[in-house]
Amino acid sequence: MLKYNSATHEIDTEGTVLKLGLLLVIAYLLGAIPNGVWIGKLFFHTDIRQAGSGNIGTTNTYRVFGPVAGTAVLVLDLAKGTVATLLPLWFGITTVNPLVFGLMAIIGHTFSVFDHFKGGKAVATSAGMLLVYNPVLFVVASLLFVSLIYLTSMVSLASMISFTIITIISFAIQDWLLAVLALALTVFVYYRHRENIKRIANGTENMVPFGIGYKRRNR
Repeated sequence: MLKYNSATHEIDTEGTVLKLGLLLVIAYLLGAIPNGVWIGKLFFHTDIRQAGSGNIGTTNTYRVFGPVAGTAVLVLDLAKGTVATLLPLWFGITTVNPLVFGLMAIIGHTFSVFDHFKGGKAVATSAGMLLVYNPVLFVVASLLFVSLIYLTSMVSLASMISFTIITIISFAIQDWLLAVLALALTVFVYYRHRENIKRIANGTENMVPFGIGYKRRNR
């Protein structure tokens, strides 16, 4: 928040700018924490990047290390987006939209300084940001995601469709900043899932062991 200096009648922005810059860096560093990598090395003595699909996110962690580790990565990756988006509210920054801080966490997650500027596919951290910014839309997105996983048995396809629908909803409710950000993230998510898209087209995409799609493939 801008501070008014009664002695000089000038607006003191230096402290605000420094605090803003520091919080943006913190948001990035929070997002950059490679939970899947660290949990794999600490508890399983395995580099998740060298196992399964090589992705550091929830799905590959479930596949390689099991449901407990996978759930931990999901919760922690969600928390990165949530905490980062809450930073301006906690520290009295009212001049910058909280989405900017959530975006910094997403950038950290996908281009992590702790992982040679590589990272995940931005799904869980984006959801964590949405939880703070628009809880109702987060619930809608979560229901969509879970329903689509059940229908398709593919986390990748459920992720891409969910991002697409949330982007459309964001434009429909005329939240323009969220809409533009959601559109950019949707394009990025599709790009990060380009190999998954090829496997979906070929009918060889990995499936979770439940749902309609899984039953059809294994008849």
